[in-house]
Amino acid sequence: MSAAYATFGLAPAMRAGGVLADGGYQVHRDFVDFIVDGRPLLFQLSDLDAVSPLASDVPPAIFTAQVRSLLLETGAPLPDGRYVVYGCPECEDLACGAVTAVIEHDGDDFVWRDFAWQTDQRADLELNGYHGIGPFRFRGAEYRSALAALLDGAAPAGHRRRVLLIGARVALLAKLAATLRTIGIGADITRDAHDVPADELRAYGAVAFGRAITQEERAAVRHSFDEAGVEVAYVDGLAPIVPLLVAQIEHALDRSPMERRRLTRLVAADGEAGVEVTSPCRVRLTAYRLDRLYRTHTHELFDGVLEPGRHRIALDPKAVKGESFVVARTSGSVLVEAMAHG
Repeated sequence: MSAAYATFGLAPAMRAGGVLADGGYQVHRDFVDFIVDGRPLLFQLSDLDAVSPLASDVPPAIFTAQVRSLLLETGAPLPDGRYVVYGCPECEDLACGAVTAVIEHDGDDFVWRDFAWQTDQRADLELNGYHGIGPFRFRGAEYRSALAALLDGAAPAGHRRRVLLIGARVALLAKLAATLRTIGIGADITRDAHDVPADELRAYGAVAFGRAITQEERAAVRHSFDEAGVEVAYVDGLAPIVPLLVAQIEHALDRSPMERRRLTRLVAADGEAGVEVTSPCRVRLTAYRLDRLYRTHTHELFDGVLEPGRHRIALDPKAVKGESFVVARTSGSVLVEAMAHG
């Protein structure tokens, strides 16, 4: 079989959860992605909202079984030697569609070939094959080492996805916490972190401050985490709008390197958004605005597939007037910016 060698690696990745403009929810998923020749394999699949089988929220026994399956220590789960490479992030049901590939030995090498979109037990390569992807030939030692590290607990795992909410508006915080839990992010509410044991602080990946929290109170919280030796992301809430705050928290929980993100830039100024993406992907822009009575208005601004590069998108002036905020979202990244007015 003729295929040039490709490098194989693994890296933490995230399917960003959130509250959608239509009121629906998108579940947060942490998973381990496949890095082929230095880039996430998922990025070669254009606008695909999916996760690998190596998700951090599956039971340990199932996670181990998935790793051993990719090592070909067990039989293929699908006919014709096919394995699920990416599946539905909501239910992981094959009926929802999955990217599958033949994974096989060739001497000491591992080969991934014949990628396809599959919705039942057998793949139709002619109709649903990813003809521009693969085959990939991986050196056996590199491939086995990367996957075996997951079994040893030495490989990067999903980041802590629990958030500490600190603010004065208890009703808003309770609603925010309930929403975060709905999409799979744990949340606790407090006014400060004084005297909280270090072991408890280590459970958090982010701390979100409400606008009423003073600089002195924020500094005290940071001091508590520093004293405990816990590194977390800090979020300054832009406005008392739950979907907006969820988007800010999702962004804070994303610790992947910038070069491994699809959405890398968002600028919102003078009725226009500047967006930069690194691979073809669907981008959705949503505006949230507070009126003079502090009522929230939500507007869908843009929803389409963008090619790699920088893009300028004109926005509806009525949607971004006054105190307004723009959220840019792909399947794995979220960025938030306050609209600047000249």
